[in-house]
Amino acid sequence: MQIQLNGEKQTVPPHLKTVDDLIKHFKLNSKILVVEHNRHVLTREMHATTRLSDGDCIEIVHFVGGG
Repeated sequence: MQIQLNGEKQTVPPHLKTVDDLIKHFKLNSKILVVEHNRHVLTREMHATTRLSDGDCIEIVHFVGGG
């Protein structure tokens, strides 16, 4: 499946069905994230129910601490 992830075209495995699957695939599930799916910001609860489709545009931002 082809998606656009953070502005870059990516091919992801077809077994990734939801945004939550995508987050786990990239090992980001332990981070504080903001996810946008096709220009809509998702709540954390929506990650498991938001289905991925070919051509989706996903933006994932995670926070990094430091000084």
